Amino acid sequence: MSVWLPGAPCTPRACVEATASLTAVPRAALRLLAVAALVLAGIALSPLGRRLPAGAVRRWSRAVVGAAGVRIRVSGVAAPPAGGLLLVANHISWLDIPLLAAVRPARMLAKAEIRRWPVAGALTARGGVLFIDRDRLRALPGTVARIAGVLRAGQAVAAFPEGSTWCGRAQGHFRRAVFQAALDARVPVQPVRIRYRDSRGAASTAPAYVGDDSLAASLWRVVSARGLVAEVEVLPLIEPDGHRDRRTLARAAEARSLGRTRRTHVFAPGGRHLTTRAPAGRSLDA
Repeated sequence: MSVWLPGAPCTPRACVEATASLTAVPRAALRLLAVAALVLAGIALSPLGRRLPAGAVRRWSRAVVGAAGVRIRVSGVAAPPAGGLLLVANHISWLDIPLLAAVRPARMLAKAEIRRWPVAGALTARGGVLFIDRDRLRALPGTVARIAGVLRAGQAVAAFPEGSTWCGRAQGHFRRAVFQAALDARVPVQPVRIRYRDSRGAASTAPAYVGDDSLAASLWRVVSARGLVAEVEVLPLIEPDGHRDRRTLARAAEARSLGRTRRTHVFAPGGRHLTTRAPAGRSLDA
């Protein structure tokens, strides 16, 4: 693994709150079956890719999140319904993927390892997913060029520039490479901010999928929870004009999506994290 790869210090034990209880098991089991049925339907239709109507993709995406027992609140501006667009958001959970698709269906940027997964890898590739090989820095310019070509063709591309999932209370920084594609294609960037809240309205880390957490454990934690809400704030477009390079464009998108200036997160023993303001220094992003 390359040393430049992004990573988060968040772990399930230190950062993620438990939700399961014996009384929640029957409800959780029904939710799990509903999610599985919808995902299987999506896999079956994935070879159709971009031929599926955008409205149908949005409804399916919302249905997956709703089947898991999570309510969706969307606020902010409307994403352009057509034309090249780079859609970027903070990354907390596997739920983020259908949430972004509910904003605007797009070709997802994913790590190359997924392509090697049995069955699912071939299906996601046929569905239009763009893969980035994070272990091969030399391959990055070619990947950026492919993304720019997709954007020039009038399609949307969705990415999570933090490069790794965070618990939602701590956050990473946006890597710059994907923003070069937006500059090259001269298309706008649509920042999105995703938050999860519990039934009391407090920030919740239950949906987080971090560290050595397994997908099964994360999925069960979500379907076992009561009253989870996903807040999706669609923020104003950032036009490429006025940004001299990918660094400034990435920082502008980061400031909106993460809702803060650049900070450094340090985790203390016991999972308590300390946040300190840090000057903008050199990033390990290519």
